Amino acid sequence: MSALGIAGVAAQAGARSIIATLWLVDSKSSVFFMNEFYKNLKHGIPKAEALRLAQISLMAIPEYTNPYHWAPYLLVGSWL
Repeated sequence: MSALGIAGVAAQAGARSIIATLWLVDSKSSVFFMNEFYKNLKHGIPKAEALRLAQISLMAIPEYTNPYHWAPYLLVGSWL
């Protein structure tokens, strides 16, 4: 778990799911990403699909098409 950093610590502490990033992310794009992710969850979309849709939404914004902005997010733990 130590390879997962803070996400690994959260998993060990009992969190069922964690959104982690593979590298430092831009704060403006991450705010948009998280808003989209939680909006999708609120509509009953499963976590893995909510993450995918949030990434697609981010890719649709011209200033965030570079994978640096949308690719680092991953779901650790339960996908449901």
